[in-house]
Amino acid sequence: MNQSQANPLGTEKISALLLRFAIPSIIAMVVSALYNMVDQFFIGRSVGMLGNAATNVAFPLVITCTAIALMCGIGGAANFNLCMGQHDKENAASFAGNAVTMLFSLGVILCIITRLFLKPMMVLFGATSQVLNYSLIYTGITSFGFPFLILTTGGTNLVRADGSPNYSMACTLTGAVINTILDPLLIFGFHMGIAGAAVATVFGQIVAASMALWFNLKFNKELDISMKGFHPNGHLIGQIYKVGAPSIVVQAIGSLMTYGMNLILAAFGSAQTVFGIYFKLQSFVFMPVFGLTQGLMPIMGYNYGARNKKRVTGAVKIGCVIALIIEIAGLIVFEICPGTLISIFNATPDLHEIGDSALRIIAIHFPMAAIGITLSTLFQATGHGMYSLVQSVMRQLVVLVPAAWLLSKISLGAVWFCFPISELISLIVTVVFFVIL
Repeated sequence: MNQSQANPLGTEKISALLLRFAIPSIIAMVVSALYNMVDQFFIGRSVGMLGNAATNVAFPLVITCTAIALMCGIGGAANFNLCMGQHDKENAASFAGNAVTMLFSLGVILCIITRLFLKPMMVLFGATSQVLNYSLIYTGITSFGFPFLILTTGGTNLVRADGSPNYSMACTLTGAVINTILDPLLIFGFHMGIAGAAVATVFGQIVAASMALWFNLKFNKELDISMKGFHPNGHLIGQIYKVGAPSIVVQAIGSLMTYGMNLILAAFGSAQTVFGIYFKLQSFVFMPVFGLTQGLMPIMGYNYGARNKKRVTGAVKIGCVIALIIEIAGLIVFEICPGTLISIFNATPDLHEIGDSALRIIAIHFPMAAIGITLSTLFQATGHGMYSLVQSVMRQLVVLVPAAWLLSKISLGAVWFCFPISELISLIVTVVFFVIL
């Protein structure tokens, strides 16, 4: 039996594979979001709003860690799957090993930079005199966890790439559970306050990173990484960057888009608050789709490497259908009961007046986004990261913000149409990229 036959990514029914891969990814993402809320809850009970503000000040560093992890993890996993599909286990091992080396090394570098410039960073990120001391304590401790946070986030992509989504989920769940247990114990039991929350976070990250590395080394059925695989290889690192770099840009343009939209909406009273509420709500619509695409990526990558176009196309079709179902369900909810959604945030009548119609208009783009996100995943999985980058830049920045600015000259109600407009234009470009792929 050849490798293509032995590997379920090349033989098992796509719908069954996708179910097995996507559900653990979705669970892991939801648990991560929930445990962050729990962290905030305990800090708030112990230190108050100043403690929560201190963790928010450190958020740009968390975004940086996530961006680095996704770049190395997605870039390494995509190249790994392509090599496995081509039956090139030696290069697959080298890609995985180099990705792990990059993850930990960049984490150490970020930790050192943060330690050296901790106070200026906190001030730059908006720490006031009341918050500064808390932010120095919290970030000063959590910075030691950056190598492990990056290794966990990126390493789980490699675990998933081998066809082991449950192991990937186990890493995330274990880290979250440990953090949740240690939070009240250290914060209240040992009276450590915000320092206890930081220590709990780092300890959870160390355990999760250790598990991710252990799963990759010991339970990866298709891969035998020797110490040689961890030696930096310029060519392989370049390939990892080529596929994974768009992830960093996507993180950056998301921040720029938020900044630009807030500037535009500042002239419309409570519009900024409505925009913030929308982003909290839309995460629950898009989170299942992102979990779905994480499940799709190894299937697409492996079969593209194996030149099995039929299975790649089948994965794209099934992925698009499921993503559409999810986003259409989200669209229906946003159209039928926007007021109920906004009421979750103790909305005032003023917010309802602006927000109810805003949610209905913005939600128009959900089905288009379903197709765009699925095809963007295909581009990354097949080594065409630049297509994914162009699509993301267009849908979140190049079209969206200028359209919002132009529409703001008409009315606030018109501004919200920038979302369906930018999604439609970027989808057209994305389909063109798909056709020429």
